Amino acid sequence: MNFTSLFALLLGVALIFISQKFDGGSLSMLIQPAAMCIVLGGSLCAALLNFNVQTLLNSIKSLSEVFEKKHDNSAKVIDEIVQIAYFARRNGLLAVQEVLLKVSEPFFARGMQLAIDVDNPSLVYDILSAEISYEEEEELISSRVFETLGGYTPTFGVIGAVMGLIRVMQDLENLDAVGIGIATAFVATLYGVGFANLIFLPIAGNLKQKTREKILLKEVILQGILSIQMQENPAIIEEKLISYMRFHNKSSRFEAKR
Repeated sequence: MNFTSLFALLLGVALIFISQKFDGGSLSMLIQPAAMCIVLGGSLCAALLNFNVQTLLNSIKSLSEVFEKKHDNSAKVIDEIVQIAYFARRNGLLAVQEVLLKVSEPFFARGMQLAIDVDNPSLVYDILSAEISYEEEEELISSRVFETLGGYTPTFGVIGAVMGLIRVMQDLENLDAVGIGIATAFVATLYGVGFANLIFLPIAGNLKQKTREKILLKEVILQGILSIQMQENPAIIEEKLISYMRFHNKSSRFEAKR
């Protein structure tokens, strides 16, 4: 469980209620089922017009990535690339088949097998880079769904507020009811802006970041595969991969293993 993401979400919601309480407002005023229905219901219906049902379901499933803490195995994968580079240098590229079953990253195993079967680095690059591009596009769909929801909810919040004000205008003679009605109407706007900026857009950004990390690691693996196939010096391959580790602020840990 990624407690940082969960804590940030809960703290953000709590701060809204705490601020309402400190200002002397009623917490019950922030609980408006009708406004919730307009904002969330309208946004989901609009999203259904924009995306198909399966895409929305896949996006919901991707929420687990936001709140689930995954182990970063990039250092292990890069170590494996370097080890196999030395192995191929000593025993030849065909001998690498013997150790592919021990590789932890499936993309690396498939790519190395392709490099062994196809004696054409340019073709190997085209095939694997196309796979990376397809995966990136597939991964980004979920973040686009939440970005779209983040764009819809403020608009439906305004719609809810306007509907509430229309209802208030019908009873202008009762000033007490008008004040309460206006406050209730603007709760829909609060829901719209709140859901967009506290939930949907941050989730979209989180998913984008995780996608970029996955794709970046696969791009590094691809460069390692091509370097091994072209029988580059393992020390040079190692230096290439260090730049990736520096990007993640782990260069000292990696260089300690050299």
